Amino acid sequence: MTISKIARRFLMASAIFGLASPALADVKDGVDAWGRGDYRAAIAEWRGPADAGDADAQFNMGQAYKLGRGVEMDLTKAEQYYKTAANQGHLQASDNYGLILFQNKRQSEALPYLQASANRGESRAQYVLGTGHFNGDFVEKDWIKAYALMTRAAAAGLSQATSNMAQMDKYIPLDERRKAIELAGQMEENEKRVRTAQVGGLRSPPSSGEIETARLPASAAVVPPSVPTPTPVAPPIVKTAPVVTAAPAKKPVSAPPPATATATGNWRVQLGAFSDQSKAKALWNRLEKQISDLNGLQPYLVAAGSITRLQAGPLASKAEANKICSAVKAANNDCIVKSQ
Repeated sequence: MTISKIARRFLMASAIFGLASPALADVKDGVDAWGRGDYRAAIAEWRGPADAGDADAQFNMGQAYKLGRGVEMDLTKAEQYYKTAANQGHLQASDNYGLILFQNKRQSEALPYLQASANRGESRAQYVLGTGHFNGDFVEKDWIKAYALMTRAAAAGLSQATSNMAQMDKYIPLDERRKAIELAGQMEENEKRVRTAQVGGLRSPPSSGEIETARLPASAAVVPPSVPTPTPVAPPIVKTAPVVTAAPAKKPVSAPPPATATATGNWRVQLGAFSDQSKAKALWNRLEKQISDLNGLQPYLVAAGSITRLQAGPLASKAEANKICSAVKAANNDCIVKSQ
């Protein structure tokens, strides 16, 4: 069986307090433009401050390149902007940088960022590390730590973590699960201490909108990651590795075979084919807002001669892909299941 993947959720919420400097004013003007759907104007506002070293503008540029709004989608540039902002102490950029490194199979580089993010209570990083500790593929195998991390991710509202815990229950003995729950409580307390220590550079927690705005001052209150903030921001599309389990053994708990630590599955759904690539992007922007099941999937623009095929994935199984297609067809849009 396959422990399900993250269905995108998440990153980057924001709040604006005391925007006084010209650079921050430009960042806010860009956020306002982004909120109106004028992505090119937002980019025009952010590019100058980003080049001048403003971490919030750099983070927002990373988001724009990640999502392909106002600029051509370019994950390499997104990674560069995240890294530059992260090097200045921008915590959300650091979170995204670690996740994108992992997605690109640069696990040794990603690990310090993932661990720091998980220590702050970042649920996606906790999910990735929990998966890793369960499989023992890029960190040591430790089922107690794996279950504890998945418990914390589930507590933050990551529904996929909850379903994964149900799968782990089939393999992890009850006494180890009890130890894991106790460890999860210790992790929660540690997250609070870490966030308090980092309040001067801490961004507000995950929510469900589109872009971060400006830096919080040192006096801003720290909001727990499970509590959404009023200003929504768009999560990036990030996948983690599925945990592949074996059939339960007749004898006491045998370990499942390790899953590969990739960020992909074998299935996608195809949403349309166009001679004009911009129409493919426009369809994705519309469907992503209209169909919640697409949230968390990565859009792919697949060239086939003069045609651009819009696909979304990765998906772990044909059944999961069929479920997505059913939701898409219910919205009066064509959908085809594709195996990679």
